[in-house]
Amino acid sequence: MEIRDRILVVEDDRRICNFFRNVLEANHYEVILAHTGTEAFSMVTSRCPDLMLLDLGLPDMDGMRILKGVREWSMMPVIVVSARTHEKDKVEALDMGADDYITKPFGTSELLARIRTAIRHTRTGLIGQDGTQTGVFVSGGLTIDYDKHRVFVDGKDAGLTQNEYKIVSLLGKYAGKVMTYDAIIREIWGPNMKNDNRILRVNMANIRRKLEQNPAEPQYIFTEIGVGYRMAEAD
Repeated sequence: MEIRDRILVVEDDRRICNFFRNVLEANHYEVILAHTGTEAFSMVTSRCPDLMLLDLGLPDMDGMRILKGVREWSMMPVIVVSARTHEKDKVEALDMGADDYITKPFGTSELLARIRTAIRHTRTGLIGQDGTQTGVFVSGGLTIDYDKHRVFVDGKDAGLTQNEYKIVSLLGKYAGKVMTYDAIIREIWGPNMKNDNRILRVNMANIRRKLEQNPAEPQYIFTEIGVGYRMAEAD
Protein backbone atom coordinates (compact mmCIF):
# COMPACT_ATOMS: atom_id res chain seq x y z
CA MET A 1 0.00 0.00 0.00
CA GLU A 2 1.39 3.41 -1.00
CA ILE A 3 2.21 5.71 1.91
CA ARG A 4 1.20 9.24 0.97
CA ASP A 5 2.42 12.45 2.56
CA ARG A 6 -0.30 14.00 4.69
CA ILE A 7 -0.87 17.75 4.31
CA LEU A 8 -2.88 19.85 6.75
CA VAL A 9 -4.54 22.83 5.06
CA VAL A 10 -5.45 25.59 7.52
CA GLU A 11 -7.76 27.94 5.62
CA ASP A 12 -11.18 29.42 6.44
CA ASP A 13 -12.26 30.09 2.84
CA ARG A 14 -14.12 26.95 1.74
CA ARG A 15 -13.56 27.61 -1.96
CA ILE A 16 -9.79 27.82 -1.45
CA CYS A 17 -9.95 24.67 0.68
CA ASN A 18 -11.66 22.82 -2.15
CA PHE A 19 -9.02 24.08 -4.57
CA PHE A 20 -6.24 22.82 -2.30
CA ARG A 21 -7.94 19.47 -1.83
CA ASN A 22 -8.45 18.93 -5.56
CA VAL A 23 -4.90 19.91 -6.51
CA LEU A 24 -3.19 17.99 -3.70
CA GLU A 25 -5.24 14.81 -4.02
CA ALA A 26 -4.66 14.83 -7.79
CA ASN A 27 -0.94 14.82 -6.96
CA HIS A 28 -1.26 11.90 -4.55
CA TYR A 29 -1.22 13.74 -1.21
CA GLU A 30 -3.56 12.96 1.66
CA VAL A 31 -5.39 16.14 2.69
CA ILE A 32 -6.70 17.23 6.08
CA LEU A 33 -8.70 20.47 6.39
CA ALA A 34 -8.93 22.87 9.32
CA HIS A 35 -10.98 26.07 9.12
CA THR A 36 -9.93 27.63 12.44
CA GLY A 37 -6.84 27.84 14.58
CA THR A 38 -8.43 25.66 17.22
CA GLU A 39 -9.08 22.93 14.65
CA ALA A 40 -5.52 23.30 13.36
CA PHE A 41 -3.96 22.64 16.77
CA SER A 42 -6.23 19.63 17.24
CA MET A 43 -5.32 18.19 13.82
CA VAL A 44 -1.59 18.69 14.35
CA THR A 45 -1.61 16.66 17.55
CA SER A 46 -4.10 13.99 16.50
CA ARG A 47 -3.30 13.42 12.81
CA CYS A 48 0.49 14.14 12.72
CA PRO A 49 0.63 15.76 9.26
CA ASP A 50 3.84 15.80 7.23
CA LEU A 51 3.38 19.45 6.24
CA MET A 52 1.07 22.37 7.00
CA LEU A 53 -0.23 24.97 4.55
CA LEU A 54 -1.16 27.89 6.79
CA ASP A 55 -3.32 30.92 6.04
CA LEU A 56 -2.72 33.82 8.44
CA GLY A 57 -6.20 35.35 8.41
CA LEU A 58 -8.29 32.92 10.45
CA PRO A 59 -11.57 33.75 12.21
CA ASP A 60 -10.50 32.80 15.75
CA MET A 61 -6.78 33.66 15.87
CA ASP A 62 -3.93 35.00 13.80
CA GLY A 63 -1.98 32.37 11.91
CA MET A 64 1.26 33.65 13.45
CA ARG A 65 0.01 32.33 16.78
CA ILE A 66 -0.42 28.88 15.27
CA LEU A 67 3.06 28.99 13.75
CA LYS A 68 4.59 30.05 17.07
CA GLY A 69 2.71 27.34 18.96
CA VAL A 70 3.69 24.57 16.55
CA ARG A 71 7.34 25.62 16.56
CA GLU A 72 7.51 25.23 20.35
CA TRP A 73 7.49 21.45 19.94
CA SER A 74 7.53 20.44 16.26
CA MET A 75 9.80 20.93 13.23
CA MET A 76 7.07 19.89 10.79
CA PRO A 77 7.41 21.96 7.59
CA VAL A 78 5.05 24.93 7.52
CA ILE A 79 4.37 26.93 4.36
CA VAL A 80 2.48 30.16 4.90
CA VAL A 81 0.00 30.86 2.10
CA SER A 82 -1.34 34.34 2.60
CA ALA A 83 -2.75 37.42 0.87
CA ARG A 84 -0.47 39.55 3.07
CA THR A 85 2.24 40.87 0.78
CA HIS A 86 4.10 43.24 3.09
CA GLU A 87 7.76 42.37 3.57
CA LYS A 88 7.43 42.64 7.36
CA ASP A 89 4.81 39.86 7.37
CA LYS A 90 7.08 37.59 5.32
CA VAL A 91 10.08 38.34 7.54
CA GLU A 92 8.10 37.77 10.74
CA ALA A 93 6.72 34.43 9.52
CA LEU A 94 10.10 33.17 8.30
CA ASP A 95 11.89 34.32 11.44
CA MET A 96 9.23 32.59 13.52
CA GLY A 97 10.02 29.30 11.79
CA ALA A 98 7.99 29.09 8.59
CA ASP A 99 9.78 27.08 5.91
CA ASP A 100 8.37 29.18 3.10
CA TYR A 101 5.91 31.97 2.32
CA ILE A 102 3.70 32.09 -0.77
CA THR A 103 1.52 35.10 -1.53
CA LYS A 104 -1.93 34.77 -3.04
CA PRO A 105 -2.65 34.43 -5.91
CA PHE A 106 -0.14 31.74 -6.87
CA GLY A 107 0.30 29.08 -9.53
CA THR A 108 -0.34 25.38 -8.98
CA SER A 109 3.14 24.44 -10.19
CA GLU A 110 4.75 26.88 -7.77
CA LEU A 111 2.72 25.52 -4.85
CA LEU A 112 3.61 21.90 -5.62
CA ALA A 113 7.30 22.76 -6.06
CA ARG A 114 7.43 24.54 -2.70
CA ILE A 115 5.73 21.57 -1.02
CA ARG A 116 8.18 19.08 -2.53
CA THR A 117 11.13 21.22 -1.46
CA ALA A 118 9.90 21.61 2.12
CA ILE A 119 9.19 17.90 2.57
CA ARG A 120 12.42 16.82 0.88
CA HIS A 121 14.46 19.11 3.08
CA THR A 122 13.24 17.37 6.22
CA ARG A 123 14.32 13.98 4.88
CA THR A 124 17.53 14.47 2.94
CA GLY A 125 19.70 16.66 5.15
CA LEU A 126 23.27 15.39 5.52
CA ILE A 127 23.65 15.70 9.28
CA GLY A 128 26.49 14.11 11.25
CA GLN A 129 26.22 12.60 14.72
CA ASP A 130 27.27 15.89 16.31
CA GLY A 131 24.52 17.77 14.44
CA THR A 132 26.83 19.42 11.90
CA GLN A 133 26.35 19.30 8.16
CA THR A 134 28.35 16.64 6.33
CA GLY A 135 28.75 15.37 2.78
CA VAL A 136 28.46 17.29 -0.47
CA PHE A 137 25.79 19.65 -1.79
CA VAL A 138 25.57 20.02 -5.57
CA SER A 139 23.45 22.42 -7.58
CA GLY A 140 24.42 22.76 -11.21
CA GLY A 141 28.09 23.77 -11.33
CA LEU A 142 28.16 24.66 -7.63
CA THR A 143 29.53 22.18 -5.09
CA ILE A 144 29.70 22.70 -1.33
CA ASP A 145 32.00 20.16 0.33
CA TYR A 146 30.98 20.28 3.98
CA ASP A 147 33.72 17.88 5.06
CA LYS A 148 36.52 19.94 3.45
CA HIS A 149 34.86 23.32 4.19
CA ARG A 150 35.34 24.39 0.59
CA VAL A 151 33.14 25.58 -2.27
CA PHE A 152 33.80 24.76 -5.92
CA VAL A 153 32.40 26.22 -9.13
CA ASP A 154 32.76 24.01 -12.18
CA GLY A 155 35.41 22.02 -10.32
CA LYS A 156 37.53 25.02 -9.32
CA ASP A 157 37.94 26.24 -5.74
CA ALA A 158 35.97 29.48 -5.38
CA GLY A 159 38.45 30.87 -2.86
CA LEU A 160 35.85 31.97 -0.30
CA THR A 161 36.84 33.60 2.97
CA GLN A 162 35.78 31.94 6.22
CA ASN A 163 32.67 34.10 6.62
CA GLU A 164 31.78 33.75 2.95
CA TYR A 165 31.99 29.97 3.29
CA LYS A 166 29.81 30.07 6.40
CA ILE A 167 27.13 32.04 4.55
CA VAL A 168 27.15 29.78 1.48
CA SER A 169 27.18 26.58 3.54
CA LEU A 170 24.30 27.86 5.68
CA LEU A 171 22.19 28.66 2.61
CA GLY A 172 23.11 25.26 1.15
CA LYS A 173 21.93 23.56 4.32
CA TYR A 174 18.51 25.17 3.84
CA ALA A 175 18.49 25.06 0.02
CA GLY A 176 15.14 26.03 -1.46
CA LYS A 177 14.13 27.89 1.69
CA VAL A 178 14.30 31.64 2.19
CA MET A 179 16.56 32.66 5.06
CA THR A 180 15.93 36.14 6.37
CA TYR A 181 18.73 38.67 6.69
CA ASP A 182 18.45 38.67 10.48
CA ALA A 183 18.52 34.86 10.69
CA ILE A 184 21.73 34.71 8.64
CA ILE A 185 23.36 37.49 10.68
CA ARG A 186 22.50 35.75 13.96
CA GLU A 187 23.85 32.43 12.71
CA ILE A 188 27.11 33.80 11.30
CA TRP A 189 27.97 36.69 13.63
CA GLY A 190 26.06 35.72 16.77
CA PRO A 191 22.93 36.93 18.58
CA ASN A 192 24.57 40.11 19.86
CA MET A 193 25.32 41.40 16.37
CA LYS A 194 23.19 44.39 15.45
CA ASN A 195 20.65 43.67 12.75
CA ASP A 196 22.66 45.64 10.19
CA ASN A 197 22.33 44.21 6.71
CA ARG A 198 25.28 46.14 5.32
CA ILE A 199 27.93 43.65 6.39
CA LEU A 200 25.85 40.82 4.95
CA ARG A 201 25.32 42.67 1.66
CA VAL A 202 29.06 43.30 1.32
CA ASN A 203 29.80 39.60 1.88
CA MET A 204 27.09 38.56 -0.55
CA ALA A 205 28.43 40.88 -3.25
CA ASN A 206 31.85 39.21 -2.88
CA ILE A 207 30.28 35.74 -2.87
CA ARG A 208 28.37 36.40 -6.07
CA ARG A 209 31.48 37.79 -7.74
CA LYS A 210 33.23 34.50 -6.96
CA LEU A 211 30.37 32.08 -7.65
CA GLU A 212 28.21 33.55 -10.37
CA GLN A 213 29.08 33.89 -14.04
CA ASN A 214 26.89 37.00 -14.07
CA PRO A 215 26.32 38.38 -10.55
CA ALA A 216 23.42 40.49 -11.83
CA GLU A 217 21.61 37.32 -12.93
CA PRO A 218 22.52 34.75 -10.27
CA GLN A 219 22.15 31.02 -10.81
CA TYR A 220 22.77 29.82 -7.28
CA ILE A 221 21.84 32.39 -4.62
CA PHE A 222 18.69 34.42 -5.18
CA THR A 223 17.55 37.58 -3.40
CA GLU A 224 14.08 37.86 -1.92
CA ILE A 225 13.87 41.66 -1.91
CA GLY A 226 13.51 43.05 1.60
CA VAL A 227 13.41 39.55 3.12
CA GLY A 228 16.58 37.51 2.62
CA TYR A 229 18.32 34.97 0.39
CA ARG A 230 17.46 31.56 -1.05
CA MET A 231 19.91 28.93 -2.33
CA ALA A 232 18.98 27.04 -5.49
CA GLU A 233 17.77 23.49 -4.84
CA ALA A 234 20.16 20.58 -5.03
CA ASP A 235 20.29 18.48 -8.20
